[in-house]
Order: sequence, then C-alpha cells, then structure tokens
Amino acid sequence: MAPPPEPSHTPAQFDIAGDSTRREGTRLSEVLAGLSYALDLTEGQRPGHAVRTCLIGMRLADEVGLEIEDRAALFYALLLKDAGCSSNAAKISALFGADDLAAKRSVKTVDHSYLPEALGYVLRTARSKRALVRVLRAGPGSAKQMVEIRCERGAEIALMLDLPKQTADAIRTLDEHWDGKGHPDGLAGEEIPLLGRIVCLAQTVEVFRTSFGPGAAVDVAFERTGRWFDPQLVRSLASLREDASFWASLGPDARSNVAALEPPELPVLADDERLDRVAEAFAKVIDAKSPYTFRHSERVAEIAVSTGTALGFAPAALRDLRRAALLHDIGKLGVSNLILDKSGTLTDVEWAAMKRHPKWTEQILRRVSRFDELASVAAAHHEKLDGSGYHRGLRGDVLGQSARTLAVADIFEAMTAERPYRAAMPAEQALALMRDDVGTKLCPDAFAALSGALPAQLAA
Repeated sequence: MAPPPEPSHTPAQFDIAGDSTRREGTRLSEVLAGLSYALDLTEGQRPGHAVRTCLIGMRLADEVGLEIEDRAALFYALLLKDAGCSSNAAKISALFGADDLAAKRSVKTVDHSYLPEALGYVLRTARSKRALVRVLRAGPGSAKQMVEIRCERGAEIALMLDLPKQTADAIRTLDEHWDGKGHPDGLAGEEIPLLGRIVCLAQTVEVFRTSFGPGAAVDVAFERTGRWFDPQLVRSLASLREDASFWASLGPDARSNVAALEPPELPVLADDERLDRVAEAFAKVIDAKSPYTFRHSERVAEIAVSTGTALGFAPAALRDLRRAALLHDIGKLGVSNLILDKSGTLTDVEWAAMKRHPKWTEQILRRVSRFDELASVAAAHHEKLDGSGYHRGLRGDVLGQSARTLAVADIFEAMTAERPYRAAMPAEQALALMRDDVGTKLCPDAFAALSGALPAQLAA
C-alpha cells in the first residue's frame, strides 16, 4: 500500500475525545469503501481494487437496467466481495508453502478451466517439491474448499451488517461460472443470482484493467464469455470499450466517485450501533487471518474496555476505545501468513514486514471520517513510553491514556494466547513479565487498572 503523506501529530491526536455526537450523518458507503482497502491488502491486490470493482459493477447495473433494491444490494456486495478472503489465507499458505498474498494476487489472472494454465499456476506458486506434491494430491477438491470457506464467511459478514440477503447471496456466488464449472456449488447459467454474475465479471475486469489496461480487460471478458461469464453481461461491457471517461473514473479519484453510486433512494447511515457492528465484523475478518489470532481482537477489546472502565473512562470514550481495539490489527491483513504463522525466529526482513502493520492500520482507518480520531490510537498499540516501540517510536508525552490502555490490553492478551512459537502463558506469569516494564515501557495506571480488572475479566 502506498503511504499517504505523513500527518503531524500532537499529544491530543493520540487519545480519544469520546464525543459520540461526531458526524452522525456519515454514510455506510463511506465506511465500507474506506475499510475495503484492508480487503485489498488481504487479496494481494492494488489499493482500491474493491472500490474500482464497485464502479465497474454499478456501471454494468446501469447497462442492464437493474432495479433500485437490487442496485443497493449489489453496491454493498461489490464493496464487501472479499470480506471472507482472510479465512482461507492460512490454508493457502500452508498448502503451497508460499506467501498467501502472492498466491492470491496471481490466481486472479488464471483461467482455471484451462488445464495447462491452471497447472502452470500450481508450478509457479508451490515453493518446494513437497508443496507441489501436496497440492497435486489435494486436487480440485482443495480449490473448491478454499472458495467455499471464503464465500461463506463473506456472506456471514454481510449479514452481520444487516445488509440485504441478496448482498450475501451475491458474495456467496461470485466465484460461480456460467458453464457450471465454478465454485462452491457448481451453479450454471441463470441458477447463479444476477448480482453474483455481475460481481464475478466486475472483479475480473478490474484485475485485468489495472494490470494490462481496459482493452485487455474487455478482451478477457469475451474470451471467457459463455464459460465464466453471462454472455448478456459481456455484451453490456462491450459498450464501454471506447468510453474513455468511464475508464478514467477508475483512476486516483475512484473512492470519491463511489458515494455517488449508492442508490439515493436507499441510503444507509452509519450511526453508532452500525459502526459498532462494522468494527465487530471487521474484527472477525482480522482474526480469521491466522489460527493463532482466533478472537484476539475481540479479547483485546474486552480487556481494554474493562481496563478503561477501571480508569474511569466516559461511556463515549469507552465506545471508541472498543472500536480502536477491535480494529487495531487491521493492518495485519497485509502481512503474509508465512510470517504470521512462523514457528521459528523471524528474519530481519520478516520482522520489518511485521512492524509495518500498525502503519497500515492507521492508513486504512484514516480513510473513514468516523474512525479518523481513533486511527492514531489503534496504530499506537505497539508504542512504548520510552520510545522503544513501533511504528513511530513515540514517547509517553504524546501517548494519551487510550493508547496506553490499548497497549497493555494487547500485550496481555497476546501473552496469554497460544502463538506458533510458544504456548499460552498463565495470567499470573504474563502479569509478572509485564510488571518489569511498568513505568519504563508500560503505563503504571493502565497496568494497575488491568491487574485490578482481570479477576472479573477472566471469570467472564
């Protein structure tokens, strides 16, 4: 992800004001468009992939005359099409013995129905002879399973957000192909929901347009018409071949163009309750990336809220602290599972990659106006009072109480959870090790509140 200009921070920017009346008119479309950049990371795609896919899919909706209700359902399906993408990352990495991000990025341009091309992908992606044998033995059933995991989880996330059933169905069927040779259910022709067919075509067009240009994108759609894609949709796409203004809309300003495509008759506002559900849903996306982070974000949020309550945080500040905790590791979606799940010591290069995730967290959350204030808090979860943390090396004089509280909650949860390189620690042992850093690296007040809140927290 290309970093935006580095903002200058004051101490206040690393704490949460807790003003629950901020920007109540924010649309859900803005929130999901901003967070979709995290899904792009997980799929190994260039930043803005989901946003550009949304622009393409909604233009196809115009071409086929989709009704308003269907347009609204399609709009959210396009933005959230990769919501389940983290759930198969560990399996892909383990199967190929490879970087899941690279494997996912390159698979988007492969025609799996053409055996030589599919085999070429396997040969390029498997990192060892052992991995190659493993993939070949797993056979086509493995690919079906990977798609099924991804699509089912993505549909669940859509329903968590109270989006229409048609949105969930479109996400569940976006890898079905017109000839019945797609996944997960082998649906064919008009058995595939129209919205799923549009998402399938739109995402492929986006990948080829971004990599090879608009002409190549339209060409590949025609090459796969009647096999992957609905012929009628491909004919509609053909009318866009010479539409220079449309292809230009997919450029750097693509995200700003998305809001105009949300059906104005059916706007969805991101009030506080819905923002909480968004944070909860994306926490599940984050924690699904590795089997070793199962419920990590949720547990950090629970611990942080208990600690913040003991510190006397106001209700609005607690709510924002919980959201920051749920989303603090969203940048880890851009870290390879070869690193996240490694049982041995990380190399210098791997450690450098791992240390970038708080920076990505901040960049992603700052794309959402309602999350702008908590972005710096979420991104500071590895900072230390003495400046020895990362990614900015901040010192205690610029770390507010919210950031300090999140830091101790994250450390405690990580130490008491199983990791690939060690077993989970008992709570008492984790506290003893943390105590050595109190006053130098960790906030004494936050640590004391954490220790006092733990008996009730552990009993919950």
